[in-house]
Amino acid sequence: MKIIMIRHGETDWNTRNQVQGASDIPLNEKGIAQAKEAGRKMKDQRIDKIFSSPLIRARQTSEQIANEHETPIEVIIEPTLAEQNFGVFEGQPRDDQTYQHEKHLFFKRFEKGESFLDVAARVYPFLDRIIEEYPQDAVLLLSCHGGILRMIASYFSDLDNEEFTEYFALNCEQVEFEIDKNKWIQSKKRWKLKK
Repeated sequence: MKIIMIRHGETDWNTRNQVQGASDIPLNEKGIAQAKEAGRKMKDQRIDKIFSSPLIRARQTSEQIANEHETPIEVIIEPTLAEQNFGVFEGQPRDDQTYQHEKHLFFKRFEKGESFLDVAARVYPFLDRIIEEYPQDAVLLLSCHGGILRMIASYFSDLDNEEFTEYFALNCEQVEFEIDKNKWIQSKKRWKLKK
């Protein structure tokens, strides 16, 4: 089974270095162009299904990829792929010292938001389910967010705490895991759009 993950295209909050989390922020003009370019690069690649976060930036990314593809692809909105809710820090600068400190406290729930454990509790069962339900030769694309990519990478890889918190994906960066039914990684690839 091949699971390809893509982080959404750029938003205005990305350019202003603001915490987005569960805030529903659309792609900006550059983000739409990035999603279209990603779609063009993937147009000949077999994709059986696209699972998308319900947040508009991920939906717009998945729609652009599906529109560019040679064959029609079903896009399924998957609530478990929504970005982590950072509560009171959403809209705040990403370099805020309190935010950066709390980001390293894995078990602590952000005020009015989620902890990393909350996110794992919804993402890991989703991964278990698709690995169980889809055939070994399935190719699935997950259109999601940086934090969700981090969580999925931790599911398939043995990331220590520092690697987990530092794991970062650029807008429209793709990470691909080829796995067997026992969740053993057969191969891992990572690619970015050219700037």
